[in-house]
Amino acid sequence: MKKHIIATTAGLAVSALALAGCSGGTTSTTDPDGPITLTLSGWSVETTPEFQLLADAFHEQNPDVTVEIVDYDPAEYNTLVTADLAAGKGPDIITQKEVKYLTTFQEGGQLLDVSDVELPDGIGGASAYEVDGTAYAVPYRQDSWVLYYNTALFDEAGVAYPDGTWTWDDYEAAAEELTTKLADAGSSAKGAYQHGWQSTVQGFATAQTEGADLLSGDYDYFASYYERVLALQEAGAQEAYNTVTANQLTYQGEFGTQKAAMLPMGTWFVATLISQQASGDADDFEWGIAPIPQQDASTTGADATPVTFGDPTGFGINANIDQGKVDAAKDFLAFAASEEAATALAEIGITPALLTDPVVEAYFSVDGAPQDELSTFAVQTHETLPESPTSSKTAAVQNILNDMHSAILSGSADVDAAISEAEERVANEVGVE
Repeated sequence: MKKHIIATTAGLAVSALALAGCSGGTTSTTDPDGPITLTLSGWSVETTPEFQLLADAFHEQNPDVTVEIVDYDPAEYNTLVTADLAAGKGPDIITQKEVKYLTTFQEGGQLLDVSDVELPDGIGGASAYEVDGTAYAVPYRQDSWVLYYNTALFDEAGVAYPDGTWTWDDYEAAAEELTTKLADAGSSAKGAYQHGWQSTVQGFATAQTEGADLLSGDYDYFASYYERVLALQEAGAQEAYNTVTANQLTYQGEFGTQKAAMLPMGTWFVATLISQQASGDADDFEWGIAPIPQQDASTTGADATPVTFGDPTGFGINANIDQGKVDAAKDFLAFAASEEAATALAEIGITPALLTDPVVEAYFSVDGAPQDELSTFAVQTHETLPESPTSSKTAAVQNILNDMHSAILSGSADVDAAISEAEERVANEVGVE
């Protein structure tokens, strides 16, 4: 089955409501004062608890509103949701899994204007859902990329931990030093692991290079970032891209089983690592979080704001929702963005879009989370720039840049030649110059 419905009544006041006919957003609920059922798109609900948590918490506050989750295949999520919306049977609330697809829904007239949904001050990622000044979704989580490190491997190698002042040059030197000293100590662990995604190079380069623009068609700024990765591979300080892809290595496995001392990855990995250590799927070791290394020292240190990247995850409203349910749907969006919801998400290790002091305190109160000041700083303090600009051209550009990424790191093309080819393709195939 491509999807199924999960009711989230949680034994509360409306558990006896008739739920038949509510899937796919086709229920006619014209009485705003009566019981309302909203459907919400999600994926992998059994292992992605945020949907259930938000639905139940909102229902507890609003017992006349029940939220049902439509559970889609995560690998086909955007395709399936797009098909359901086109067929007029999409859920009432559409989770925006990837920002680059927002314009697909918006240009298709499938998302409601939600500019009037009030958001708390300081929430991250809201601008990613705006098209020509109109908001078509609101964020509820905002993952950012940070640096995870294994303190036990650092101690074994006698290398100083990241301290928040690292540039990428410092990271490169540490990865090579860790690899050498761990080998001298009889360990096969490498200094770092870089996953095969294009994000692991291009996301940082675009965020940290002044004036860089993914939609500009000019990609010379990628060169130094790729040259650094190639140097680390050549030195044996991280697994080669070809090994990562051919052996289908996972970042969870490489870091969780102590095959690498450092891992650049998104904050979503916090919850995963805690869970895997508790279940035994990951080794039991101490670890910490540091700001991602910076292009230069101007954005390092406790008095500066490190620059990283990450896209939000948000909720939009189906433009074809029954008018009697619009207010309830907007109330749900406002709740999902609130400090109360953010605190609840933080308590299960999800990084919410709102990071107030109480939310961060809840985030690090999770059993197994690191307790040092630098980890707190890294999660709470950063300028997070989007990986995916809100544009109908983003997906096509990223597909071309993914080909460039593979060509460079697999060794099938040198850096300059691959960048030149990508620039030509973007100009010819996407119309960006």
